[in-house]
Amino acid sequence: MEKLNLNNMISTNDKVIRAALRNILYKELGNYQKNGYNAEVFEEFGVRHGAARIDFALINGVMCGYEIKSDRDTLERLPEQMIEFNAVFDNLTLVVGKRHLYQAMHFIPEWWGVMVAKVDAHDQVFFQTIRESETNSGQVKISIARLLWRKEALRILEERDSADGVRHKPREFIYERLANVSDINTLKVQVSALLVSREGWRSDPQLASNDD
Repeated sequence: MEKLNLNNMISTNDKVIRAALRNILYKELGNYQKNGYNAEVFEEFGVRHGAARIDFALINGVMCGYEIKSDRDTLERLPEQMIEFNAVFDNLTLVVGKRHLYQAMHFIPEWWGVMVAKVDAHDQVFFQTIRESETNSGQVKISIARLLWRKEALRILEERDSADGVRHKPREFIYERLANVSDINTLKVQVSALLVSREGWRSDPQLASNDD
């Protein structure tokens, strides 16, 4: 990411940051795919069945989340969002306008990455990496399991001969069973692979239509 001077920054908004970050992530995605890796970028990616949405998720065997807080946004929802995001993602990065930088860094864990977005006089967006993200050690298995559709979670249980007693139960029973019979690393690999392999899926309304 390009170095920049944090002084005299033009106020940022979600639209311009989102467009610039999208370009960067899709370039990164292209590199992964060119090298033979299964990967995908998801925008407005929902966790806990849409209870919270992160602006971008890049999934490439590792689940990386990017949350935008422009100068025109507020940080009011960030503490609540953090709880949901921390339970799911391997790495997280906050992409923030200068206005919120110092306050946000008091909110987020030290393992979150931080990028500052700047818009110049020509409406070009530049990013400065303040802190690289580190690996999350606090993921929660059932939260990761909830990223799956009911039928996907049940299929994994069937393959493990662990579906008895939950086949006709509400989906939460299936997620609980899957979390109980899985180690977290295996579960993350399976969930990442299923998310990337879904065809034509990009939003929670589609997710909800495939769930009970």
